[in-house]
Amino acid sequence: MANPVTYGINFPFRDSFDGRYLDLSDTIDEEIRTDLIHLLLTRKGTRYFLPDFGTRLLEYIFEPMDGTSFSEIEAEIRESIKRYIPNLKVTSITVYDASTEETEEIRVASGDDRVYRLPGAGTKEHTARVKLDYVITTNVFQSSNFIIINI
Repeated sequence: MANPVTYGINFPFRDSFDGRYLDLSDTIDEEIRTDLIHLLLTRKGTRYFLPDFGTRLLEYIFEPMDGTSFSEIEAEIRESIKRYIPNLKVTSITVYDASTEETEEIRVASGDDRVYRLPGAGTKEHTARVKLDYVITTNVFQSSNFIIINI
């Protein structure tokens, strides 16, 4: 019999194949990745009773993609993570112009969804790509992972 412990709903949302309505995370690493994506893609001011939850990443969609905007995006991400996911250690945040890179998506393994896009944003000249590397440390073990978001 499988371990019945689950931690929360996975993101992106998928149907569950074991009788639940949605697929749930089975490990702490999956849950922290889901929480991180939820934090980054939530617009500040949209959560009831937590108006500071989220980021202002959507406000950078039509901003010039230059060093100033990139540093503001990085600061916004670091501040939100520090406040709402304090057990997550961010090792690096890389923000760069998506038009300088090939349009082929980065996938680690088949069926692995680690590339996320904000609605309405593509890989055009005004799109920025954010790669966030992080480390999760529990009492004994340490694991690292990354996510990529197009803005």
